Amino acid sequence: MIVCIAEKPSVGRDIARILGATQDHKTYMEGNGYQVTWTFGHLCELKMPEDYTPMWKSWSLSSLPMIPPRFGIRLKDDQGIRNQFATIEKLMQAADGIVNCGDAGQEGELIQRWVMQKAQAKCPVKRLWISSMTDEAIREGFQKLKDQSEYQPLYLAGLSRAIGDWLLGINATRLYSIKYGQPGKPLSIGRVQTPTLALIVNRQKEIENFKPEPYWVLATIYRGTQFTATQGKFTSKEEGEKAFETITGRPFTVTDVQKKKGSEAPKPLFDLTSLQVECNRKFGYSAEMTLNLVQSLYEKKFTTYPRVDTQYLSNDIYPKCPQTMNGLFKTTFGGQAPYAALIRTLGGKPLKKSKKVFDDAKVTDHHAIIPTGVPPTGLSDAERHVFDLIARRFIAVFYPDCQFSTTTVMGAVENAETGNEVAFKVSGKEILEPGWRTVYVAGDTSEEARKDTDEAKKDVEERTLPTFVKGESGDHEPTLTEKQTTPPPYYTEATLLRAMETAGKFVDDDQLRAALKENGIGRPSTRAAIIETLFKRHYIRKERKRLVATSTGIELIDLIKEELLKSCELTGIWEKKLRDIEHQTYDAGRFISELKEQITAIVNQVLADPTNRRITIVEEQKRKKGKG
Repeated sequence: MIVCIAEKPSVGRDIARILGATQDHKTYMEGNGYQVTWTFGHLCELKMPEDYTPMWKSWSLSSLPMIPPRFGIRLKDDQGIRNQFATIEKLMQAADGIVNCGDAGQEGELIQRWVMQKAQAKCPVKRLWISSMTDEAIREGFQKLKDQSEYQPLYLAGLSRAIGDWLLGINATRLYSIKYGQPGKPLSIGRVQTPTLALIVNRQKEIENFKPEPYWVLATIYRGTQFTATQGKFTSKEEGEKAFETITGRPFTVTDVQKKKGSEAPKPLFDLTSLQVECNRKFGYSAEMTLNLVQSLYEKKFTTYPRVDTQYLSNDIYPKCPQTMNGLFKTTFGGQAPYAALIRTLGGKPLKKSKKVFDDAKVTDHHAIIPTGVPPTGLSDAERHVFDLIARRFIAVFYPDCQFSTTTVMGAVENAETGNEVAFKVSGKEILEPGWRTVYVAGDTSEEARKDTDEAKKDVEERTLPTFVKGESGDHEPTLTEKQTTPPPYYTEATLLRAMETAGKFVDDDQLRAALKENGIGRPSTRAAIIETLFKRHYIRKERKRLVATSTGIELIDLIKEELLKSCELTGIWEKKLRDIEHQTYDAGRFISELKEQITAIVNQVLADPTNRRITIVEEQKRKKGKG
């Protein structure tokens, strides 16, 4: 008998139906030579300190650092889990072979491996690796089962991550709680959580300590168009006024007119982080809410595997894209077919194939998030919003580039006495062929789409200038405007996710951001949970869309002197090592050894602190989930 183990009952029952295992035994399905059972996410976890020795149960500084000679796993303390595990253990002990049908990622690999270890399974194990839950994908996946050994590096990376989080989280949390906390109110420290909190605290201090400085901008209006002086800001009013006087009453002359044609490629497909950023920006959804929504769309078979960090597709997906388009063509919401006209425009010719979309070198375990081609039904409003973003992004990559013309007009006013010129400049952008932008300004008459359309139009038509001719001259109206420098903005969930992705560096450019992903902090699938943990621990709160650190969060970061605990760059280097373990270019044993040394050094450093400082613990109001 072949035993298949999935990560959720709903997924297990889908697999059972495809395999013909139709006898329902409540905790597993059976038939056609298969028994299909399931976990409920994590059934097992790393052992707690007291499981290794009773001495580690009580929190004391003398027991730190706690470093087990060998890490072990245990079942979670829950009767439902124990009952389900008893079924899994019985089936696996008698199995001729096992198929690991866990989610195709690092966490999914770890969940099922631990269950198989705990059940002491001895038979050969195959791995089902699929990127969508459609019937076709499941059938295809079972025809291409691979040996579990091929995924050993993925498991080792997941195991190293879990052990690393245990070593640092448990030791540092106990260390700081006993040394600096209040009785019965632990201070939570985490490998990714604490550097993320440091990002928010440091930004907040930058804002609070910011001193606005005045500056003056010289501009002039010529033929109804505002030109700005090219020499930039004047830092003193006197300087600005002197320049203003120089140009008052003297003619403005157009010195140069340049027109350049350019093109803009479609936006890249979504990975999880970019989808969370867009949903937060557009709908105010939290990172966790977006992850739950796209996970639901995946489990309902409407979109592909969501916990991904690539924005590319592998070449083998290209032949399947027309079928996906066909599914989108048939999609209706409220009696309307929002994508039909957009797809009809692409009909009759092969879909465009761009290296900016299809690149095997940029895809490892999974490709970007795209629709499966199964027309969605029964979606909530929030699910429909997320699906619509994914669908339009997918359709748009097959559209032509947006063609535009940029006009730059230079002008000058000459000081008749000195002969010095004050130069001015204005730029305008005119869309010649909207190309892919059409996808965002057509096809949906909903209120949300109307807002998106207005936003897209503003983005497209930056400014269309009147026709200027080099050498023309005339009167103008100069202005000198006083302005003030502004502080950086508070983080929102969208900008925090971007900062986590690039180890704290603010990067807007898609290509540069992609290069920095290697050193980001946390994984795409865990960043939402990290942000939620900071809320739960009352280290941060939300004010409208702003993320604001509480007094507890600020005091904690001020107290931590060890850069390793709060530096995004150092944590990013750890993340890079974990990815290298997955790609077999770094040794898992070395990673754990280094971490043990670092934990020991951190413990000794804190123990040597002679002060008796204590952190104020604030209890905040419970945060509402979802929209912020």
